[in-house]
Amino acid sequence: MTAASVRQVVIDWLDDNYHFGDAERLIGSDDRSFLKNGILDSLGFVKLIVHLEDTFKIKIAIKELRPSNFDSLSLIVQYVTSHRDYRAV
Repeated sequence: MTAASVRQVVIDWLDDNYHFGDAERLIGSDDRSFLKNGILDSLGFVKLIVHLEDTFKIKIAIKELRPSNFDSLSLIVQYVTSHRDYRAV
């Protein structure tokens, strides 16, 4: 998967689970903070992490669960695509 495909997986998940087709509009900029702008709450982040691990067959260490890795769409895409276990197909 390309970075664009990873991005779309996250958008689709947000649409299916939280924003019902409106995620991309609510996010606006890929650098917009999910926490500060109410895109996801703490439980939503837990569910998203599980989804990322299942979808991309990666293991996210607890020490890596911080806003600098997951607080925006661009940070999530960057984290997933640079993860040691990620396999672009």
